[in-house]
Amino acid sequence: MAVVLEQIVSEGLAQLSYLVGDDKAGLVAVIDPRRDVAIYLKKAQILGARIIAIIETHIHADFVSGAHELAVRTGAPIYTGENDAYTFAHHPVQEGEKIELGTITLQALPTPGHTPEHISWLLFDQKQGDRPIAVFSGDTLFNLDAGRPDLLGSDETKQLAIALHQSLYEKLLPLGDRVELYPGHGAGSACGKSIGDRRQSTLGNEHMFSPVFSHPVQADFLHWLLDAMPEPPRHYADLKKLNAAGAPIKGGLPLIPPLSPEEFRQQMSQEGVLVLDARSILAFGGGHIPGALNIALQNEFPTWVGWMVERTTPILLVVESERDLMLVSQHLFRTGYDMILGYLHQGMTSWQNAALPLQSIKEWTVHTLHQQIENPTLTILDVRSEQERQKGYVPHSQHRFVAHLRDNLAGLEPFQPVATYCGTGFRASIAASILQQNGFTNVINVPGFWTAWQVANLPIEKTDNESTDNK
Repeated sequence: MAVVLEQIVSEGLAQLSYLVGDDKAGLVAVIDPRRDVAIYLKKAQILGARIIAIIETHIHADFVSGAHELAVRTGAPIYTGENDAYTFAHHPVQEGEKIELGTITLQALPTPGHTPEHISWLLFDQKQGDRPIAVFSGDTLFNLDAGRPDLLGSDETKQLAIALHQSLYEKLLPLGDRVELYPGHGAGSACGKSIGDRRQSTLGNEHMFSPVFSHPVQADFLHWLLDAMPEPPRHYADLKKLNAAGAPIKGGLPLIPPLSPEEFRQQMSQEGVLVLDARSILAFGGGHIPGALNIALQNEFPTWVGWMVERTTPILLVVESERDLMLVSQHLFRTGYDMILGYLHQGMTSWQNAALPLQSIKEWTVHTLHQQIENPTLTILDVRSEQERQKGYVPHSQHRFVAHLRDNLAGLEPFQPVATYCGTGFRASIAASILQQNGFTNVINVPGFWTAWQVANLPIEKTDNESTDNK
């Protein structure tokens, strides 16, 4: 007999799900499955095992759960915490309730805080005695961070933060330093404030090194936890509702049809259709379909699609390769975008060869921007978050967080040059494409910006109006 414990990583979302059980008994459970569930079915088939339990640690906000899909495919029950928001068939568990998987046992441990119904699961192995050897902590505890308690609104944030402190200090920490920690997310997820790089840890490691356990006094913990908490992405509230109801059954990733330039243009003419260009910021700047929104295919892609695009929007895709099409398809499916009309066959080459119109975005180096910094007609637009802005910004720049740019165009001159910048150029390209969509005719992006600006030792201003030479 060997313990089955496989971690499945969904890149981009930094989401971690698990297949756990006993290979000799041929019984496994799936914890926090993603929407495209074929990977769990395949792994169980290779093991010669049955999936007999599907576990939701909580109602997820950042991805579409595959629990509903997996239950239809396997007939296995879905185990959840207690929450009246669930409207599909499920089994709400009580503290101490067990799921037997041969010689492996999972035991429910309520750990509210990130959400009120949150359940962590303890892993027991009969061959290693009566103490847990691991905990699947969902979004309660990550490497070097804890789950954010603010996703249900300001009225519930403080009470959830208090519950989170109790869950961490009174439920998880007493389990002992040797207990292995398997969290629901790794670095890059917005479900925490600053999640560490390790996708697996121990409670001892977190106890020693994590700021989570540096604040045993509740008031201190709340101050640390809630101070400078970044705004949650816009799509989180919508996905929580979708996951509480159970996502529509799709049977797998959709096939996105290839469209000729003429077919693509005809689809573009329909009301509300968005052209989503997932190419690199340099490729997009060099030439793109007029009115397209650029969200480059990087790790941040699914989160920023969630920020910038309503989930029910009909989407046409522009990508650089068939490989990129598959990745984009996975990201959109996992975050609930089901209105994908098609993609431009052979990409921008086919569009250009059809003599169809193009737009472009100027691209400056940081040195060019610095030379233009006193230009009275130039608007320098910082589209980073408020937290980033407070750490320093380009002199004479204005601030508009890109997530809210569409609603904050007042005061910007559409017929004068506007140079957008962020940390690397990724969000600045999103902003530049939004400006073009709204009639701005002289838009400039500065790729690699904040990193390059600091490397070049160019002047920085702080929120207290004290400038620095960045030395």
